[in-house]
Amino acid sequence: MKQRLRVIIADDQPLLRAGFRALLESAGDIEIVAEAGTGEEAVEQARRHLPDVVLMDIRMPGMDGIEATRQLTRTRVLILTTFGLDEYIIEALRAGASGFILKDTRVEDLLHAVRTVAAGEAFLSPAITTQLLNQVARRLPAAVDRRPEQLDALTDRELTVLRMLAAGLSNSEIASALVLSEATVKTHVSKVLQKLTLRDRVQAAIFAYETGLIEPGTSSP
Repeated sequence: MKQRLRVIIADDQPLLRAGFRALLESAGDIEIVAEAGTGEEAVEQARRHLPDVVLMDIRMPGMDGIEATRQLTRTRVLILTTFGLDEYIIEALRAGASGFILKDTRVEDLLHAVRTVAAGEAFLSPAITTQLLNQVARRLPAAVDRRPEQLDALTDRELTVLRMLAAGLSNSEIASALVLSEATVKTHVSKVLQKLTLRDRVQAAIFAYETGLIEPGTSSP
C-alpha cells in the first residue's frame, strides 16, 4: 500500500483547520498528522512529526507564518493566503515557502498543490502566480544597478529558461516554446537553481524580479 502524505495544518481558526482536514483526508492519500494555531506550534509540531508538507497560514498570533516558514528550513511549506494579503506573499517566498494557494481555491487545486509540494516541486499556478508577483513586484526595491555576478554563470539558454519560469510558464510550456523535451527543461531549471544557490523555482522567480531580469506585467520572455 502506498504511504500517505503527512501534512500539518497551521491556521489560527479552528473551523478552517477542520475544513481543510476534512478536504485533505477525503482524498485518501493524505494524512493530517497534527494541527497548529500559532507559528510557534507549527514549528514545534513540524519538528516533532517531520511532515511532507506544512499548510501554513500567514497571519497568526505570536509568531506569524512567515517567521515559522523561515525557521522550518528542512520542511516544505505551502502558504495559505487571500488576495487581501498580497503584501505578505513576497516575504513568505523569500522565507523559503515552496508556493502558495488561495484559501477559497477549488478542492482539486488544493490537493494538486499539496501533492506537488510534497514531491519536492514548487507550486506555481501560472495565472495566480503571475498576477500576484506582478502586484508585489511593484513593492520591491528598484532593481540593482549592475548585473549580479551570479547571472554571469548562466548560459544564454539558462537565462531564457529563468525568464520564462519567472513569467509563470510551466516546464511543458517552456519545452514547447523552446522546442525541447521536458527532461531537458528540468535539467536547465536544476542548473539555474544550483548556480544561483536557490531552493526552488519560486525563489528563482523572485530573484528574476529583484534583479530586473523580468519586469512586472511580463507574460513571456
